[in-house]
Amino acid sequence: MTRHKVLIVMGSKSDIEVMKPARDRLEGFGIETELRIASAHRTPEVVRELAQTASDRGIGVIIAGAGFAAHLAGVIASHTMLPVIGVPIPSSSLLGIDALLSTVQMPPGIPVAAVGIGQPGAKNAAILAAQILALSDQGLSERLAAFRAEMVEEVKKADREISKT
Repeated sequence: MTRHKVLIVMGSKSDIEVMKPARDRLEGFGIETELRIASAHRTPEVVRELAQTASDRGIGVIIAGAGFAAHLAGVIASHTMLPVIGVPIPSSSLLGIDALLSTVQMPPGIPVAAVGIGQPGAKNAAILAAQILALSDQGLSERLAAFRAEMVEEVKKADREISKT
């Protein structure tokens, strides 16, 4: 089995509740994670270093979660050739819309994949990261297929339960 690693960076400690499901999902697929806190605006040198050295540490994909319009994912993407997935955190009075817009509105040339706001987005970021890594790992691809099959069975089971009432 190929060992993959995903870097999960968040802008502050308060973002952990949103980002933890991404780590849990990745680890469920057998993907190692590196979890870090770094701010694009308060610790830009740390962000740069994390991004520039990620590949050397065996990172294959980076997931970055940040709130407000702090564009952690975009700053990271500007310092690496690795795929970056941005997770908007609903921490401002705009409930994450500001973070979403700053993530999806990247200027041409430095792309960032964007997922939904909050925990659902973090979960999807993990699945997307796994799909990217599965392009070169048949075993991981099979685990993803099994994950999807489990979701199908959960829906069918719920349908059977509710149709009996």
